[in-house]
Amino acid sequence: MISVIIPMYNAERTIINALNSIKAQTVGMGEFEIIIIDDGSTDKSKNVTESYRKENPEMNIQLLEQSNGGVSKARNAGLKVAKGEYIALLDADDEWLPEKTEKQLEYLQNKDLNIDFLATRRNNIKILPPYRVENHLAEITFPKLLLRNEAQPSTVIFKRKVLENAGYFKDDQKYAEDLNYWMKVSQNNKMYILDESLLIADGGKRTFGVSGLSANLSAMEDGFQKNLKEIYELKKINSIQYLSLRLFYKAKYLLLMARTFYYNLKQDNSRK
Repeated sequence: MISVIIPMYNAERTIINALNSIKAQTVGMGEFEIIIIDDGSTDKSKNVTESYRKENPEMNIQLLEQSNGGVSKARNAGLKVAKGEYIALLDADDEWLPEKTEKQLEYLQNKDLNIDFLATRRNNIKILPPYRVENHLAEITFPKLLLRNEAQPSTVIFKRKVLENAGYFKDDQKYAEDLNYWMKVSQNNKMYILDESLLIADGGKRTFGVSGLSANLSAMEDGFQKNLKEIYELKKINSIQYLSLRLFYKAKYLLLMARTFYYNLKQDNSRK
């Protein structure tokens, strides 16, 4: 069984598309338990989800509720009740393509490959350096994660053993929380990205500076710096690496700010 963990906050306009994308998976609905965590939504997300559950009794949907605590706390609430051999993450504003789960399971169940954690591409975005594709897969390692995170959460499926040896997301972290967790996972597991775009993330918008958590570039940069300080204090990197990476993250942040300004200016001009 595959446990699908969906944190939901004010997602009344998107949650149905996310659920329909699970329903459309080629592996069949009997393979899934779907755990939705309503993170203190103030819109009609809960009502919309309850109605969908009643209209689709063949789908094993659980709806949990909590006061607003952020995406990490919501994911952890779902992970703690998940029963599946595999864990899949899906955000409430993302959609899987129909063959996503089937294609990932082919790799995860291949004993010759022994993969524990498998992401995919999304929105037809290419896999960029320092990652390199070989035989349709790009390996994720701790040193690569320090430079770039290519594993968007909604693309990820991992084995239960990952949860057992890496634990949970950092409860109080709302930005760059995925990278924080992936770095823990990388210590004891084989991680890869499948070189196929199998997710429509946030309606296909660009991956930064538009909407959702990634729109807050300053908070995202703070999250990266927080992660960096944590791994330095855990002595996973030395002081020279720490200082170099601090500057690297700051440069990335300034570049993203410049790109966001350019795209927004271009969009404004096209409307005139």
